[in-house]
Amino acid sequence: MTDTPAATASATPAPACADAASRDGSAPLPAPIVALLDGTLVDVTTPIVRADDLGVVRGDGVFDVAHVRERVVDGLDAHLERLAASARILALPEPDEAGFRRAVDALVDAWDWQRSPEGVVRLVMTRGAETGGTGPSAWAMLSPMSPAVIREREGVRVVVLDRGMEAEGTVDLPWLLPGAKSLSYGINMAAKRWAVANGADDALFVTPNGRLLEGPTSTLVVDLDGALRTPAQDGILKSTTLEALFAAAPGAGLDLEFADLRLDDLERVRGAWLLSSGRVLAPITHLDGREVPRSPQHEVLARVLGVPGAA
Repeated sequence: MTDTPAATASATPAPACADAASRDGSAPLPAPIVALLDGTLVDVTTPIVRADDLGVVRGDGVFDVAHVRERVVDGLDAHLERLAASARILALPEPDEAGFRRAVDALVDAWDWQRSPEGVVRLVMTRGAETGGTGPSAWAMLSPMSPAVIREREGVRVVVLDRGMEAEGTVDLPWLLPGAKSLSYGINMAAKRWAVANGADDALFVTPNGRLLEGPTSTLVVDLDGALRTPAQDGILKSTTLEALFAAAPGAGLDLEFADLRLDDLERVRGAWLLSSGRVLAPITHLDGREVPRSPQHEVLARVLGVPGAA
């Protein structure tokens, strides 16, 4: 894999992080920092792709996001594997795993962990310039964890949104990119904006026939009479956080399985969560305005998944 000429030419050592105002008006956060795949640090304000990069003009590319805390990147191997799987679905070249690891190492070494002990790493790869390019553009970026995301670990209000198609109907339609984490995230972000505009924090997709799917950036887990169940991942993005929970569940005495979950199941849950790399574990407090109980197993899940501050 090669970086675009623009990325190579503009690569300069990153200055000390400047303050960036947080979105919710709380204390300023350190600015993100960027690294190219050769380990070169780049200031976040420096252009590193051409204006005609297909990732910019068409959303033609892939990305992945990993949680980082005090120099430890959670599940980096799994995130790199998912990035490669997404690239194959989009018929992109195989990502440069060693290069992404160099970039992540450079970011972790350069970050001020005392000032901001928790953050997220984004791994990004586009198809590159539309004309006259030299191949894919690729970089990694480390950003501080948003205070809003941290607060959502205490609970989120969720609205259920119809996705407009059946999940099983997309599995054999590769042009719909089932299971890929692509840069074409417009629908996902629109769903979250709609949720916020209607008094919620996040959304949960459901098919027209009532089958539960996932959130725009998260995976659903529910507690049904002590049994933890999560929607089958046919046609939806595989969750690295869910994989970590499956790996730890037997040792923690948790009964966790995939299931065909329906909209009616939400009326009888003892609790429910949205899992994602940044929030890690966010208990659902309300569904379409209806209060959802806190599962008796919440503390166990928080501890198993290493939620910061969990007992």
